Amino acid sequence: MANISIEDIALRCHPATPPFMADNIQVAMTRQGSGALWLRYHIDCDLNSLEIPDTLAPMRTDELWKTTCCELFVRRETGDAYLEYNFSPSSQWAAYHFGGYRSGMTELMTYRPQIYGDASETHFALEAELQLPDEWREGPLWIGLTAVIAETGDTTSYWALTHPDGKPDFHHRDCFALYLEAPSAA
Repeated sequence: MANISIEDIALRCHPATPPFMADNIQVAMTRQGSGALWLRYHIDCDLNSLEIPDTLAPMRTDELWKTTCCELFVRRETGDAYLEYNFSPSSQWAAYHFGGYRSGMTELMTYRPQIYGDASETHFALEAELQLPDEWREGPLWIGLTAVIAETGDTTSYWALTHPDGKPDFHHRDCFALYLEAPSAA
């Protein structure tokens, strides 16, 4: 099966949550035939303005979205169920299964994603590699790529491929805006 790679996927900041210094977020993504997904979130910013949690043991942790966090939402072509993955610069992570819009949430039993970060004075990047559950590996997928960016001065901005009307809501069906063909179709 062929890999599917997409580069330069631009996230947009929600208009109600303007950033302080973060200028741009680009994501690169590869879907491998084995069911693995690789993501790289590249945040253009003054690194001193970004609140980056200290590196901790890479363990499952809830409420990572309360500070800088990169996220992935995955939905199959049919049905209401979806997956949510949270990747913290601390190397902590979370994974959930939802039966429908913000309902039926359970912890997703999965392997620990690999999370790496790199930075310079003008950027922060987070890479994550994860394995999709068996039943999510074969067919086409709708993807939501999102990020919560916490900056000094109590500034938090919410970034996604697209935003529904109203307040930021990454779980909204409109946020699943990137279509990935099945690996066998590539």
